[in-house]
Amino acid sequence: MADNVPAADASAAPAPKDQGQAPEGVAYPKVIKSFVRRAGRTTTGQAKAFEDLGPRFLLQYQQAPLDAAAAYGRDGKLILEIGFGMGEATAHIARVRPDDNFLCCEVHEPGVGALLKRIGEQDISNIRILQHDAVEVIDNMLPEASIDGVHIFFPDPWHKKKHNKRRLIQSPLIAKLAARIKPGGYIHCATDWEPYAVQILEVLSAEPTLQNTAEAYTEKPDYRPLTKFENRGIRLGHGVWDLVFRKN
Repeated sequence: MADNVPAADASAAPAPKDQGQAPEGVAYPKVIKSFVRRAGRTTTGQAKAFEDLGPRFLLQYQQAPLDAAAAYGRDGKLILEIGFGMGEATAHIARVRPDDNFLCCEVHEPGVGALLKRIGEQDISNIRILQHDAVEVIDNMLPEASIDGVHIFFPDPWHKKKHNKRRLIQSPLIAKLAARIKPGGYIHCATDWEPYAVQILEVLSAEPTLQNTAEAYTEKPDYRPLTKFENRGIRLGHGVWDLVFRKN
């Protein structure tokens, strides 16, 4: 959830530079970028989660196809999540769908530490994290027809019109994702910014291999929880729009 990154605890110790961390100075693609670098420091608990759980749950980025069975130690449906913020929804979904394997991309270090901490506290085993740009992961680690679903929840809406071109969900990325989703698989997006919801609907509808599961927007699927951020928005009268499209 790339746009909903809460401020990190200021009493922080820096996280160790572990095997899953994106290297400094990596040049990411200019046309499509799955993230915006945010300021923030990891807490002591998050740093400990990096140290204790990172070796098991952080995957190294590689320019070769992911061996999912080896990464998870089992077979299962593979669900890609792009941008998970602090991991609250990610952890919940992984718990309520224990038979599925979740491959989660996020570059925000406190968010990665927070999800690792949740994994330890909630005894979650079906999540693996790539602390790397999701676009490069898609291009180099996920062959065609290799994933069963995609989650993109609350991506940065880039509210100003002049910045709309920076939005993640645009036709080139959706074409990449659609090619990698197996027939019958799905892409689920959610946003709390109505103009972005309209754009997402247009972009997904324009991809010929995807079909909307609703006339426009869908009811929130049961597996996606209401986060603290979302509940606060609802109390303030903000809307939330879910879209679920399936691969033909």
